[in-house]
Amino acid sequence: MTEKKEIIKKVIGRVDKADFPSLKLENIDIKIDTGAFTSSIHCRNVKVENNYLKCTFLDEEHPNYHEKEFTFDTYDVRVVRSSNGETQTRYRILTEIILFKKSYPIFLTLSDRGEMKYPVLIGRKFLNKKFMVDINAKNTSYKLKKKEASN
Repeated sequence: MTEKKEIIKKVIGRVDKADFPSLKLENIDIKIDTGAFTSSIHCRNVKVENNYLKCTFLDEEHPNYHEKEFTFDTYDVRVVRSSNGETQTRYRILTEIILFKKSYPIFLTLSDRGEMKYPVLIGRKFLNKKFMVDINAKNTSYKLKKKEASN
C-alpha cells in the first residue's frame, strides 16, 4: 500500500506584504489573484541593452523602491492574457519571494500596473500546492513577520 504524503498549505489572505530579497525590496504590497495564472510586478521603462534587461520599479509608498532601476542578465519573454482578454508580450524574471518566513522562487512578468492598487499580483501558478486563499483574511504573512519581530 502506497502512503500518500499530505501537503499542508499555508492560508494566505486576499492581500499581504512580501519581501523580494534579491531585488532588495521589503514589505511590498501584493494582491492574491486566483483568477490570474501568472504573477507580475509593476515597472516601467522596460528595455534590453547589450542583452541585459533593464526596468524601473515604481511605488511612491516605498521610497527605497520608487524609481529604482534594476538590471537582469537572465530573463525570458512570455505571452500573457490580461484580465480584459488581450494578449501582451512581457518580459519575465525569476526571483525570490518571502512569505511566512520562507523563501520561494517566483517568476514575475514585468508590467505597467500604474492604474492598479497593488504593485505586485500573485497568480495561481505560484500559489498552486503551497497556499490556500482565505478571501476574508488580510496580511497573514506580514502579521506573522511583525509578531516575530516584536518578540
